[in-house]
Amino acid sequence: MNSSEDRQRVYIFDTTLRDGEQSPGCSMTVPEKLRMAHKLAELGVDIMEAGFPIASEGDFEAVQAISRELPWVRVAALSRATRLDVERAAGALSPARHPRIHTFIATSDIHLKYKLKKSRQQVLDEAVAAVELARRFVDDVEFSAEDATRTDLDYLLEVCKAVVAAGAQTVNLPDTVGYSTPDEYAEQIGFIARELGPEVIVSVHCHNDLGLATANSLAAVAAGARQVECTINGIGERAGNAALEEVVMTMRVRNDRLPYTTRINTEHLFPASQLLTGIISFGPQPNKALVGANAFAHEAGIHQDGYLKEKSTYEVIDPVSVGIPEGRLVLGKHSGRHALRVKCEHLGYTLSKPELDAVYKGFLEIADRKKGVTDQEIGALVRTLKMGEAVQAGERRSDAAIASD
Repeated sequence: MNSSEDRQRVYIFDTTLRDGEQSPGCSMTVPEKLRMAHKLAELGVDIMEAGFPIASEGDFEAVQAISRELPWVRVAALSRATRLDVERAAGALSPARHPRIHTFIATSDIHLKYKLKKSRQQVLDEAVAAVELARRFVDDVEFSAEDATRTDLDYLLEVCKAVVAAGAQTVNLPDTVGYSTPDEYAEQIGFIARELGPEVIVSVHCHNDLGLATANSLAAVAAGARQVECTINGIGERAGNAALEEVVMTMRVRNDRLPYTTRINTEHLFPASQLLTGIISFGPQPNKALVGANAFAHEAGIHQDGYLKEKSTYEVIDPVSVGIPEGRLVLGKHSGRHALRVKCEHLGYTLSKPELDAVYKGFLEIADRKKGVTDQEIGALVRTLKMGEAVQAGERRSDAAIASD
C-alpha cells in the first residue's frame, strides 16, 4: 500500500457465510450459501469467507461450490493452525482463482491456560508452521490471533512479526469476545500497524458483546487497520459481529471524519439484508440501523413535519443509497395533521382544513387504542366524512326545495 489512494482504501472481508452462520438459527445449506454468495458478490465485498471446511462436509462443499461459481471473487476458507485444517481448507479452495487461507490460533494467556493448555512458544511455533504450510498451497494467507485484545502486547507483536516473516500478508487482530473499547483498541491496532509497516494489511474482527463492534472497527481503521471483517445484519456468535452496512455507510456518510473508501455497491445493502433474512430464521430488529424496518420510518409529529418540509431535517442518509426506495411515515398517536394530510393526499383524498380537523379527531381516537393506524382505516375515516357531508348537502337541498314550494 504505497500510494495515498491505497492508504485510504479499506478492504471489506465478509464473514456472513462463516462466522455469521455460526450463530444459532443461522445455519445455511449449500444452495442457500450460494444464493447469498451471489448477492455478496453483487454487493462488491473484497473477500468472501465462505466457510470452515474442516467443520463439516457441507462447509467443504459450500467453499468449493462458491469458488467454482464465482471465479472472480477472492474466496477465503478458515482453518485452525493445524496441518489437517490447512490441508482441508486448501482442498476446498482448489477451484478458486483467488484463494485465501485464513488460519488462526488463540494468543491470550487465558486461552492458552484454559483452552489450549500450551505455552506461548508452542503457540508461536504452531502459528508459524500453519502459515508456512498454507503458503505451499496459496499465495494469499491471513493469520488471526484469536482473542488479540486480551493478549499481552509484546507477545502479540512477536507473533505478528513471526507470521509475517513466514508469509502472511494480512494479520487479523480480533476482539473475539467484544471486550475492548474504541480508544483502547485504536491504541493496540495503531501500535501493531506501525510496527509491521505499510506492506502488511492489519485486519480487525469485532464482536458486539458490549455493543461496540462498529465503533471499535471504525476506531481501528482510523488507527491504521485496512481490512474490516464484518457480516450482513451483524449476525454472528453471541451478540454478533460488526455490521457491514454500518461500517461502510459510516465511512461514506462521515467521510469528513473518516476519509476512507470501500468498493461496496451500497444500493445492494438492503436487498442483501432482505435476502439473508429470508434464508435464516430471523431478520434484524426493527430499529436496526440502515436495514431495520423502522430505520427510515417517522412517527412523531414534529419529526414528520420537518421531514415533509425537508428530508435532511431527520434523515442523514438517503434511503435510496442503501437500496430502500424512500423513507416512510408511520401514522400513530404521535403524528400530526401535516403527516395525516400528506397521507390522505397519497391515498387520493384532498381535504379542506375543517375536513382535515374532523378526520384528525377520528384518527386520534383510533390511534389511542392501537399501535398504528392503517391506510385502510384512514381511507374509511375520509369516506365516512365525505359520505356524511354528502348526506348533509342532500338534506340542505331538500330543505331548500321544500321552502321554495
